[in-house]
Amino acid sequence: MLPVLKSASMALLLTLSATVLAQSDSLSVFSDLDGNPQRLEDYTGNGKWLVVMIWASDCHICNMEAPAYDTFHEAQQDQGTAVLGISMDGEENRAAAEKFIERHGLSFPNLIGEPGMVSLYYAAMTQESLRGTPTFLVYDPDGEIVAAQAGAVSVDAIESFIAKQNAARLAKN
Repeated sequence: MLPVLKSASMALLLTLSATVLAQSDSLSVFSDLDGNPQRLEDYTGNGKWLVVMIWASDCHICNMEAPAYDTFHEAQQDQGTAVLGISMDGEENRAAAEKFIERHGLSFPNLIGEPGMVSLYYAAMTQESLRGTPTFLVYDPDGEIVAAQAGAVSVDAIESFIAKQNAARLAKN
């Protein structure tokens, strides 16, 4: 019985996620910290790799990894890779998200969304449930999602992954 419930739950989640994506033009899942609606798609497919870090201000691992990803963003943004943060703190905890960004001196752009909506969006993009923070998404220069990973991921692992992907892309051409 459990596998049937799990399958039914995932089917419902994916249906809801598809609805969120279908309504993305009229319903913004994310906003910048000034409250302006934003779309993740506006940050992808611009000829650069994009590493998306989904975080929460009270996440211990997020707090540990954020400075390294800021250093990575600063070093790589002119080399073809950028970082984008997405806070799951939601409107109720916007002040905590702003303090997280300030505390870590983050220079990469950050968006904020309601936890449930971010989870649905993630499920629509990856066909998997969001398991927690941090979670990383990697988009190729064409805007296609090529990796999703929950939990701590070192900058070195991201750099190595992108280098291998770049080599494979060059070999194709």
